[in-house]
Amino acid sequence: MYDKNLCPTICDPPLKDYTSGVGLPSNLAPKTMTSTRIERDPLGEKPVPTSALYGIQTLRAAENFPISGLRPLPAFVDAVIWIKRSAALTHRETGRLEPRLADAIVLAADEVLGGQHRDQFIVDVYQAGAGTSHNMNCNEVLANRANEILGGARGSYSPVHPNDHVNMAQSTNDVIPTAMRLAALATMPATLAALDRLTESFLQKGTAFDGVIKSGRTHLQDATPIRLGQEFTAYGHTIQRHRDKLAQAADWLREMNIGGTAVGTGINAEPDYPRLMVKYLQEVSGLELREGQDRVQLMQSMGDVATLSGAFRAYVLDLNKIANDIRLLASGPRTGLAEIVLPAVQPGSSIMPGKVNPSIAEMVNQVCYQALGLDTTVALAAEAGQLELNVMMPVITHNIVFGLIIVGNATRVFAERCIDGVEADEVQCAYWLERSPALVTALAPKIGYAEAAKLAKEALATGLTVKELVTKKGILEGAELEEVLDLRAMTELGVPGGKGIPAGG
Repeated sequence: MYDKNLCPTICDPPLKDYTSGVGLPSNLAPKTMTSTRIERDPLGEKPVPTSALYGIQTLRAAENFPISGLRPLPAFVDAVIWIKRSAALTHRETGRLEPRLADAIVLAADEVLGGQHRDQFIVDVYQAGAGTSHNMNCNEVLANRANEILGGARGSYSPVHPNDHVNMAQSTNDVIPTAMRLAALATMPATLAALDRLTESFLQKGTAFDGVIKSGRTHLQDATPIRLGQEFTAYGHTIQRHRDKLAQAADWLREMNIGGTAVGTGINAEPDYPRLMVKYLQEVSGLELREGQDRVQLMQSMGDVATLSGAFRAYVLDLNKIANDIRLLASGPRTGLAEIVLPAVQPGSSIMPGKVNPSIAEMVNQVCYQALGLDTTVALAAEAGQLELNVMMPVITHNIVFGLIIVGNATRVFAERCIDGVEADEVQCAYWLERSPALVTALAPKIGYAEAAKLAKEALATGLTVKELVTKKGILEGAELEEVLDLRAMTELGVPGGKGIPAGG
């Protein structure tokens, strides 16, 4: 069910839970502090708030990119911190990093992963290409906290330096593509579970509604009978198939390009580094991961994440169609189809008393439209790389992860607050069905297509049902009439009342 604790307010720091929304800082720039420290980088000096765990490079980025106020998604923060933690353990194992420094970095990372210091990740989603700003934000936070753990001061960057130690053997160019994959993979279980939940809901309704026979519709016109249970079961199978496709597409993201460093060739990374990184990343994330076979290729191409986004788009298109179908089937209650009744989750109108709207399905529509825009952004950004790097990775990461979050949430809510409570109006279904001229289809094998068409037109002109018209004209009678116009039989493979007659004969 919906949990308000998963949706941060404007002032809340981002949360670890990957099903949560994104928090918004109360203003775009860091709050004014009465106390500052002076930090230096290659561009010069700058005062940084004394209490900040981030440093000068993060502050420059916050000032350069006051764009949306959107903070990095929790899954993205965690993914980069996983990488930093794993790197410290890797370098400790290879002897490249002094154990006490590595241990301090790991402890600082564990604090972040445990929910602390989340308000220190302040770089806007829309930032410099490749994600250098966010990478340095993570480096500075961990370096400052590690130095505190070791008895040093924030901003001293001694004995732990953000570049020399936290970022050792790494480049933004392999950290961010790896983090992109980790963040998406970490978000997927909740999304897939939501699809499983919606599948289950539709299949249960399919069983419950199996005896409800109604008019099918094609081109929004009357068509041959179908069972309401068949419609809902088909919806369930559609969701199920998309769930499997999403899981298959996500498997492409399990190859890690960490160790490629600047251009994929691995300069400044020791030979054991990629293997050990995958080992430690698996341990901290709980994800199944593989060492990349061609780190140059994995850095050049965003094709794997585009593949996932494409599978995501296909699901969203069907989810949107299903939500629209639910709205159409529930339209009314007196001037629409009204074949199903949706649970009333809130009053539907501020002016029309007693009106109940398909609010949950409408929410799903809106989320789907947003998600299609996110996928379009991913597609365009994935194409926009040049040579050894795609610098659009920050927006790709945000859009694919955010899309998985909101569509997963919408899918679960659709199941819990809409489909679970759907009821069939059997009387209304029967009312429309008996008046459908499409029932003449069952007569075509007996009397031919042309004669059946004449009956359909006459039924519409006279207002008589097909059965009344057939009886009046004496075309069929008795048991033969009941067999041919057996509504249940019309919803199954075969020729109603026509044993041995080939379909279309």
